[in-house]
Amino acid sequence: MTPNQIHDTIEQLSEERQELWQRLSDGLDPAVKDEIKEIDARLQELWQSLRMEKARLRFGEREEIVRRARAEERLERAA
Repeated sequence: MTPNQIHDTIEQLSEERQELWQRLSDGLDPAVKDEIKEIDARLQELWQSLRMEKARLRFGEREEIVRRARAEERLERAA
């Protein structure tokens, strides 16, 4: 998923969660409460994915970053 797609999904889930909170304010419904928990967990995953994707786009693939860091470390030890 692209950052824009992830962000759109976050917005959609946030709106759903808001509607569920409004339904929950009408009275305690365990099913609604569970659904809110599921959405909250999914939102956490999406925010993490968004941060990781933005970092990947900015700095490159993780393996490439690790490879560069190890090369720099070897150069520092050699100096």
